[in-house]
Amino acid sequence: MSANRFTYLGPEGTFTEAALRTLPEAATRELVPMVSVPAALDAVRNGEAAAALVPIENSVEGGVTATLDELASGEPLMIYREVLLPIAFALLVRPGTKLSDIKTVTGHPVAQPQVRNWLRAHLPEAVWESAASNADGARLVQEGRFDAAFAGEFAAATYGLQALVSEIHDAENAETRFVLVGRPARPAAPTGVDKTSVVIWQREDHPGALLELLQEFAARGVNLMLLQSRPTGAGIGNYCFAIDAEGHIADRRVGEALMGLKRICAHVRFLGSYPRAGAGAGDVTPLRPGTSDREFTEASDWLARCQDGRA
Repeated sequence: MSANRFTYLGPEGTFTEAALRTLPEAATRELVPMVSVPAALDAVRNGEAAAALVPIENSVEGGVTATLDELASGEPLMIYREVLLPIAFALLVRPGTKLSDIKTVTGHPVAQPQVRNWLRAHLPEAVWESAASNADGARLVQEGRFDAAFAGEFAAATYGLQALVSEIHDAENAETRFVLVGRPARPAAPTGVDKTSVVIWQREDHPGALLELLQEFAARGVNLMLLQSRPTGAGIGNYCFAIDAEGHIADRRVGEALMGLKRICAHVRFLGSYPRAGAGAGDVTPLRPGTSDREFTEASDWLARCQDGRA
């Protein structure tokens, strides 16, 4: 395995690369762009890279399905870090291009919902075609295949383009969440401000089945931060669920919730417990009475005394 190599969704100039470069360890690694999320993660699976940074959630569009599906299938991987990056787009064009010249535009599919209103107001006749990434869209503009691309303004210099319009976003404070993914290992110790990610598959579909899964968290006071269904490919109506829960697998309430899911689900894939990006102690949901580690331990000790006739 190449411990000195990190992959990311490329090519050069993507928001993913910008997010990766915010990590201190990126300064000492070889950063290798890949053509897709599956390619970036497969490089980790086959030992060509120690880790990969990929987008997983956007505050406007929701979960990044390519990443969710890839983490739910194939050889297991684990999330070790997350990065939050504010997102604003620039309209990148070849030098000399005017707004009235633009007939075709491109960008990553996740970018389109974030600039839809701007497009409707300023380029209502322009035809949109998706690119593999925003930076790849910039490359296609450089090659003359499109008139303009929505990408990070920092990508302009890489592809010899100029930003005709900057700071484009339909939603204020839009951001994308990225995750650093590696091969499975022991999770880092809890920080007190953590997140746990899993994918779960129902044993069978019946009335209240999803409620039963959610009750494993609710009964133990575990706050959910993401719940997204994804088709399993086994036919219409067959879904798995990607879940982010507040807390760490080492927290008794979280660990016992996962054990509860393991008992009632067809399959549970643990994706990792890791520090929450940008969160402090004030961002933690207050524990409900009866859900602290101390209270779980006291209840366990009480049960043992009952079993020994010492209650």
